[in-house]
Amino acid sequence: MLELPELETYKKLLSEQIINKRITDVTVKEEKLLNCEVSEWSKELQGREVLYIERRGKQLLFHLDNGKRLLLNLGVAGQIQYDTEGTEDGSGTAWDAQVMIHFGQQVLRLHGIRQGYVHLLSAKEADQLLSDLGPELLDRKMTLEKFRMLFARKRGMLKSALVQQTFIAGIGNGYADEIAFEAALLPSAKLQELTEESVERLYHSTLTVLHDAIEYGGLGEQPLNTQDHLTGGYKSHVRVIEREGQACERCGSIIQKSEVGSRKTFYCPNCQKEQ
Repeated sequence: MLELPELETYKKLLSEQIINKRITDVTVKEEKLLNCEVSEWSKELQGREVLYIERRGKQLLFHLDNGKRLLLNLGVAGQIQYDTEGTEDGSGTAWDAQVMIHFGQQVLRLHGIRQGYVHLLSAKEADQLLSDLGPELLDRKMTLEKFRMLFARKRGMLKSALVQQTFIAGIGNGYADEIAFEAALLPSAKLQELTEESVERLYHSTLTVLHDAIEYGGLGEQPLNTQDHLTGGYKSHVRVIEREGQACERCGSIIQKSEVGSRKTFYCPNCQKEQ
């Protein structure tokens, strides 16, 4: 499932392409992804412009010029493509998009969406739907002191906390492992047993991993279009994800795989500690 860095990458690339462009048409092949009738959804979107794109957790929020919001949740394996009408993928077959939003000769295709949705909402409805999400760690207001306070109230294992969207928004299975490695903490470390120094290290490690992942385009496997050379660039920079059996870049020990909270987890048993 796409996480914060992948959505930030899509946000950046799409913002360069569709901001202030008028929506000329929509095509919907799977009505179940919408929160209203296709005819209503189409009528509401046609003629509108996207003023800006916001990421909230693992969702993208398209702010329209009529005050409404288009909330996109890509679910487990959803992908986005934005290219010229009729463009084909590398295999030579047309994209089987579930939803297409047309901007003249350009089209935004949404495909592979499972357990996700594309909802048209008022600003109030969007706020209500996202109200259960935890804070954004990249928010400038998330200082070290606020981070300490946040974690001081939490119990349980580190990884379980990092991936809990009502506690912290945007982090998933993969980046939780990278953050734990950067902080030299085991994913199974107990939050209530972390020292003040460990929490501070975790804070800076979280920012480092997320900023680096965004800079290199995250771990996404599907580029936005043929001009997209950013998406997926972080794959060559990961240090534990899917590296079971390989040497740890920090200490030379062998990266291992286990489960934490029923989630596949990668870590170094030597240089990652409980505190």
